[in-house]
Amino acid sequence: MAVAKVIEITAASTESFEDAIRQGVSKASETVRAIQGAWVKEQKVKISDDGNISEYRVDLMVTFVLD
Repeated sequence: MAVAKVIEITAASTESFEDAIRQGVSKASETVRAIQGAWVKEQKVKISDDGNISEYRVDLMVTFVLD
């Protein structure tokens, strides 16, 4: 029998949503073992004073199996 846990993390990138997702999962995997998957709960952008996108942000739900 396996039991899984879900944690929520937020990640950001100046490049893209995809890069923010990659960075978030990569950072989570440094301290969380047995990550099985992740889903994007929300996507947001930060807008600079000149009206351009300055940062892409994602809220991720990360699922991992407990020991």
